[in-house]
Amino acid sequence: MSRDWKNLFPSRRMIFLTSGGVVFLGLTARLAELQLFRQQEFETKAREVRIKLEPAPPHRGTIYDRNGRELASSKRNFYVTLRPEVASIARDKQTRQAEIGDVIERIGKLLRLSDAKKRSLLQDATTPPAHRDVLVADDLTWEEFAQINVMAPELNGISAEVGELRSYPLQAAFYHTIGYVQKANEADISRMVDAELAAAGETLDSPEGKKRAAAVRRLYKHPAMRVGKQGIEAYGEMALKGEPGNERLLQNATGRVIDRLPSEDLAGKPGADVVLSIDAELQAIAIRRFGIEAGSAVMIDIATGEVVCMMSTPSPDPNLFVSGIASGPYKALREDERNPLYHKAYDGVYPPGSTFKMVVAAAALETGAMKPEDQVSCPGKAWYYTRFYNCWRPEGHGVVNLHTGLQKSCDCYFYRAAQRTGIEEIAKVAKRFGLGHRYELGITGGKSGVVPNNEWKLTNPRINEKWYDGDTISAGIGQGYVTATPFELAVMVARIAGGPQMPDPHMIVGGIRVPDNTITPMGEFKPGVLEAVRAGMFAVTSEGGGTAVRSGELDPEGKLPAPYTNARMAGKSGSAQVRVITAAERDSRGRAIANEKLPWKLRDHALFVAFAPAENPRYAVSVIVEHGGSGSSVAAPIARDLLAEALRIDPGAKKAFVPRPRDVAAAESGKRPT
Repeated sequence: MSRDWKNLFPSRRMIFLTSGGVVFLGLTARLAELQLFRQQEFETKAREVRIKLEPAPPHRGTIYDRNGRELASSKRNFYVTLRPEVASIARDKQTRQAEIGDVIERIGKLLRLSDAKKRSLLQDATTPPAHRDVLVADDLTWEEFAQINVMAPELNGISAEVGELRSYPLQAAFYHTIGYVQKANEADISRMVDAELAAAGETLDSPEGKKRAAAVRRLYKHPAMRVGKQGIEAYGEMALKGEPGNERLLQNATGRVIDRLPSEDLAGKPGADVVLSIDAELQAIAIRRFGIEAGSAVMIDIATGEVVCMMSTPSPDPNLFVSGIASGPYKALREDERNPLYHKAYDGVYPPGSTFKMVVAAAALETGAMKPEDQVSCPGKAWYYTRFYNCWRPEGHGVVNLHTGLQKSCDCYFYRAAQRTGIEEIAKVAKRFGLGHRYELGITGGKSGVVPNNEWKLTNPRINEKWYDGDTISAGIGQGYVTATPFELAVMVARIAGGPQMPDPHMIVGGIRVPDNTITPMGEFKPGVLEAVRAGMFAVTSEGGGTAVRSGELDPEGKLPAPYTNARMAGKSGSAQVRVITAAERDSRGRAIANEKLPWKLRDHALFVAFAPAENPRYAVSVIVEHGGSGSSVAAPIARDLLAEALRIDPGAKKAFVPRPRDVAAAESGKRPT
């Protein structure tokens, strides 16, 4: 049967044309859908492919003194970064290293970078991942920044940026208290990851935890980001750093960043501002008053418990650490025999010496072991438990009671008082006076002294033996196993002066909560106990024969404001031995080698604790001059001058500064909030 080819061809042509028309209409409809109805959706996706979001460091919170003076703030920072993936696109490792090294060498000449710094940069830049910025240098001058901007087009991967850098306007005055910030190392980043996860109640096992940890790592790897390394900067890192924002980065098809886009709408939340109770003017006066001496001073407002001064000297400038301190200067700081890196006021532990005698006196009166009128004969030494214990005055003090024993600081009296009272009762009173406790102040570090007793000695792994009666004799004058920090001594004298009503000591009054629920309350003493101790301290500075009678007057010219006109202080001196004095080192009259004849490191520490005004106490202070020798001649005049300045300035007379919200302050100044 033959086919009709003429009729078959038109039929097939119609089928093909119809099918083609259907396909064309379908494509046209799909194109219309994509271009007219889903245009915005695909534009958003395209932008997401081209725009990369990176964490942006927020504005770090400011730290103020009680009067609103800035102690730690942020300044404009010109810095330079290197992005390895732009500096070299070579896949070969050696070629890539050579190209990046060439860029580093050229930028190094412009910025006068050391060879060690250039080697460190090369190692960092050639370590994966390549899609990150490596900080080359920061805190540049305007001239350096302008020069880099001019040269940047010729330096692949180099970018000149403007950001913020931490600044400490008062330099060394607050190094130990505020601390400093620095670029985060791996240990810092791990610490902050753990802190962020703990705050969010997440773990690394969960998807959200992994996402949060990755974001924290990216943030602290940012060239402009810093982390608190010690002091308040470290303790308050979570609050001070704020909440990071994001920055839009424009990238090409290969993912390489080619530009930074406006990102104001993605700005983070500024960190919390922190206000200290410390008065910056009083702190500066204390540092000047110490001069070249090494030591510390702590002053507490008895009425409020606020710490108005806490200084340790000498100290370095924290600005040296922000961009990384060179090894040479840092080594010099570490090897300085006066220990400038050591926070003597908070971390220093010393024998309290005769300043501990107030504890023994109060314990003896509280337990009834001694009455105020009980007398003790002091011939210059006393025999206890098969050996002699010397008084600091070889010729003795004659017959003394509690009042004259404190006034003249008679060791023989307090040997007897300690023996009768016993170490357990002495330890109880010491803790009631605030000793033996590490106070939480909102800064890193901090130690507690030792309030020893039989249990402490038995459980101390380095000693592991029972308490002996001879140990009590040494403890009676603040020697032996007894130790205290300058901060604890300030709390001790503040409680003696203020009584049980005195608030617990604290240093941060705004921005961060710093709870300390483990402080031993002072509680009530028997009537007359604290009064007798205060009277003895007044005799030290204001009655003939007192060990610091020359330092009692605070207002010799009557110039202090009311109610402090003609004020006097009450106090107690102390000298803490740093070595054991053998019998061979004493002369025929029992005198030891004079401090001024010894090397500096072998001299006694000079201590003085005091409060003022004596009749209506407002401020309490402890002063320790390391290897200063005599507490009455070296430390007492410093304490006197500091108390006089405190009464003149009277930091507790007005409430502490309250920062305005950052957006309000910016609006009032006509500036956009950071």
